[in-house]
Amino acid sequence: MNDLINEPDATRLIFGLRDTGYNVRTAAADIIDNSVAAKADKINVEIVLHQDGRKLVYFGDNGEGMDAAGVHRAMRYGAPVRDNPESLGKFGLGLKTASSSVCRKFTLVSRASVDQPLAKLAWDLDHVAQLDRWEMLREPVTPDEDEMFEELCGETGTLVVWEKCDRILSKEYEAGGAREQAAIKRLADTLSKHLSLVYHRFLEKTDQRERDIDIFVNTSPVVPWNPFYPQRSDQVLTEAKQKLIIELPDGTEEIANIKAWILPHRSDMTKDEARDYARISNRAQGFYVFREGRLIQDGGWMDVFGSPEPHTSLLRIEFDFGHRLDDAFRIDVKKSRILFHRDLEDGLKELLQPIYREAGNRYRRTSRAHANTARQVDHSSANNNIAGTPNAAKPLVSSVDVSSQSAIVSNNMGQRIRIKSPIENNVSPQTVHVEAVETINSGELWQPALRSSSEDGHVPSVLLNKHHDFYQKIYHRAAANGFAVEGMDLLLWAFAVAEQNNTNDELEPVFEDIRTEISNNLKKLLRSMPDPEPNELTDDANS
Repeated sequence: MNDLINEPDATRLIFGLRDTGYNVRTAAADIIDNSVAAKADKINVEIVLHQDGRKLVYFGDNGEGMDAAGVHRAMRYGAPVRDNPESLGKFGLGLKTASSSVCRKFTLVSRASVDQPLAKLAWDLDHVAQLDRWEMLREPVTPDEDEMFEELCGETGTLVVWEKCDRILSKEYEAGGAREQAAIKRLADTLSKHLSLVYHRFLEKTDQRERDIDIFVNTSPVVPWNPFYPQRSDQVLTEAKQKLIIELPDGTEEIANIKAWILPHRSDMTKDEARDYARISNRAQGFYVFREGRLIQDGGWMDVFGSPEPHTSLLRIEFDFGHRLDDAFRIDVKKSRILFHRDLEDGLKELLQPIYREAGNRYRRTSRAHANTARQVDHSSANNNIAGTPNAAKPLVSSVDVSSQSAIVSNNMGQRIRIKSPIENNVSPQTVHVEAVETINSGELWQPALRSSSEDGHVPSVLLNKHHDFYQKIYHRAAANGFAVEGMDLLLWAFAVAEQNNTNDELEPVFEDIRTEISNNLKKLLRSMPDPEPNELTDDANS
């Protein structure tokens, strides 16, 4: 006996491999990978709930199929390397680890030609535990399996059956009851949605990059969903920058492809369009990674940028690579994650930084334009309050010069002090003291002004910058609370008037620097606060 051969404990390992990180969606996709590798063009998934609560899942394809020896090889943990290196299968573990993550018994039934009998083998985890050895089951094909093979595969192909499905649902229900039936229906819908993304290049008949396949879940066709919504989105990476040369450890080079898509803002789409085609959310931004045309990662910035933020939710990166880069990207067993080398992370950050910034700017511009239209912040209370308080300390305006945007005032610094200030005539009496405007381009939150509802009688006023983060993020959220808006208005009016009442030619630059510094600090403090979503701009959301 060779004491250097140290076989793993059958029971512990086969049950331990159930916890490799799959869920039902990723496990099902791993089974479908095998069907795609077998050149199937029609793949059926049937999820069946019996009245006694037994749950079975059938995967049938019309691919090349296998003879008895092929079935035996396929059911081996660590199956032999496929002849085609581009195959979606990689480690020879997917069928087994994916299946056992969901069920305790899984069966493989296949044939490569009509003149062959159906070949069948099964792994039953309870059987392995009982014997404590790596022994499969060779059972006769049941009438149900024969019928499902004919229905889901046709004359040739492969049928995978999941039985003893103890992990297919996340909760326990009354066996076969209405709630369990509803849970199975939700599972089928969720799976269909997942497959529509993972295989959208194969499912979309107009996409010439991959061959066409059809997938059905409980007889309903899976409709492809392209996460980049190319009909409405802008691809913003120039052609010269869409190819990345990746150096492998042996010194050879391979090419990965990259595109960057900025989707339309939610406010520029109909509700149906946003729900069915764009599906914009924080989680959906970031890298969409494809290996041999099959999506293996959807969303997330993979350490290239920080955590997802609302202002970059419109940006999605399409990243493609082939099987020769598997080792370079350290693809995992589930084919659901890759890792970028630090040098590649740095290169991608440099490449994408301008686009990342532009996506954020587009989001903010559109959000703010929509917010300014959807919610008009009411400044009338502050205007009425200021008009009714004539004894507030303020400069006395002697004359104004509209052409030079300056005025002669008497203030705490003396008589006939010339100050520079926006001078505005014929202003609405309702907004003469406080008004939010879109004409401030300096980045300041507020500016002092002298304004009149006619050609004379100018009074100290304050203009608020609608584009400043404080106005967008604080004022808009407070819009339904009149006291909060009035309080901020009065505070900024008091700052503006105090500046006008205590300035001269020498001090004007000092006050301007103070305004600029306060405004810049407010932007920095509010950087991590997202712009309000449309539902936050309703009275119900703020009441």
